Amino acid sequence: MDHTEGGEEVLIERYNANERSIHWVTAISFVMLALSGLALFHPALFWLSALFGGGQWMRILHPFIGLVMFSAFSCLALRYWHHKLIDWDDIKWLLHIVDILNNRETGVPEVSRYNAGQKMLFWTLLPCMMLLLASGIVIWRRYFSAYFPIDVLRLAALAHALAAFVLITAILVHIYAGIWIRGTLGAMLHGTVTPGWAHKHHPRWFRSVAKERAAAKPSTD
Repeated sequence: MDHTEGGEEVLIERYNANERSIHWVTAISFVMLALSGLALFHPALFWLSALFGGGQWMRILHPFIGLVMFSAFSCLALRYWHHKLIDWDDIKWLLHIVDILNNRETGVPEVSRYNAGQKMLFWTLLPCMMLLLASGIVIWRRYFSAYFPIDVLRLAALAHALAAFVLITAILVHIYAGIWIRGTLGAMLHGTVTPGWAHKHHPRWFRSVAKERAAAKPSTD
């Protein structure tokens, strides 16, 4: 299929402006929560509170930023969950992970819109987000913590810290993968990818997009 018009390569839209905006709201909120959460977690990191105007402001802002992140992530989850269902091809893809990491993709099962690693990330983030919300409400001192016994508060604080650790670790892997796979970060910045990138990394999705374009072309000529 020809992917050029007037001698220029036609890019494929991967994320629209709305999807990219919600993603970056989630990402920025995550960074702010990670920094403020680390400052709250250990005295050695309390100097990070200066980024938020001091300890008092940081304690006030942290839970509200958490609500922003959860709301933004919920929008993404509702939009993409049906693309994140793991199937047998994903299991076979994971069995070839060594070849994939060494850029040997011959014989690797074809990937649709998202690969197994991206799907696993989603199903890691989802329970972490829910646990962070639930535990965060319990330990939200200004509004809710007075309604819970001390043992529940302690358990919620532990659960909050553990979920945050898993979330931060998963996001760091996500960031590394986005930088490592050339073109991935650009897709979230500009919303488009080249046909070559789509064909290499997500061939099944690429073919479905190509079929849609081929079907729509007669009506637009």
